[in-house]
Amino acid sequence: MATADPERPGFLLPLLLLAGFRTLIDDLHAELAGQGHPDLRPVHGFVLQAVGVDGTTASELGQRLGVSKQAAGKTVDRLVALGYLERVDDPADARRKLVRMTEKGVDGLRRSAVLFDALRKRWAATLGEERVAAMEDDLRAVTPPNFFRLDVPGWFGG
Repeated sequence: MATADPERPGFLLPLLLLAGFRTLIDDLHAELAGQGHPDLRPVHGFVLQAVGVDGTTASELGQRLGVSKQAAGKTVDRLVALGYLERVDDPADARRKLVRMTEKGVDGLRRSAVLFDALRKRWAATLGEERVAAMEDDLRAVTPPNFFRLDVPGWFGG
């Protein structure tokens, strides 16, 4: 059964939301590349957030991201090679290795936060502050309170 408004079919809403997300993320990564982080990819942001300030194990990281330990380990290997993460002995358990952010990883996250603020201001300059704030309020009204979930990579992967 078709939607009542052929100009606004139901399937368009998630596509527009995804396009908005993609636009912000693409713009963010273009800016990050110009600020010394050309190798960071969208999935890396989720990984760095999941590692957090205290670090984590590869198994815990996989659980947080909703991916296998092997998939998490492969991404960690890449981020270690790029200098964003490091593996260190766990001071609480010598049998385990912790994955921690390096200063480069912290810098990438710090710059991302600043750039997201700038990108929001850019949208507000185009749409108006009131409309951006209303959009944020409306999205909060229809999303769960724990909307920021790190398992998006696993969710997209099936």
